[in-house]
Amino acid sequence: MKYVFLICDDETVSPSMEEIAADPAFHAYDAEVQRRGASLGGARLRPVANATTVRVRDDETLVSDGPFAETKDFIGGIDIVECADLDEAIALAARHPYARRGCVEVRPVWE
Repeated sequence: MKYVFLICDDETVSPSMEEIAADPAFHAYDAEVQRRGASLGGARLRPVANATTVRVRDDETLVSDGPFAETKDFIGGIDIVECADLDEAIALAARHPYARRGCVEVRPVWE
């Protein structure tokens, strides 16, 4: 079954791409995902300052800069994985370094 991990954190204290690349915890997580053959894709997202929110109300497209919600924690990236079941997905999400600093929301994909 496919799952999406929504990687959430306080982006005001998020590590840089260089810090992530040098972090052994990220290397260990990546190695575990590769060992399981679970990776179906993923990406780190740019900061919410680069976001654009689109809404359509009464056939009018409304565009605003920034995120929809005013919150401290933001989705900073996604991982798409293939796991046997929710228990395996939870076990893998628990290994993600952001599970210790922010959170990882596990969502099944409609198929």
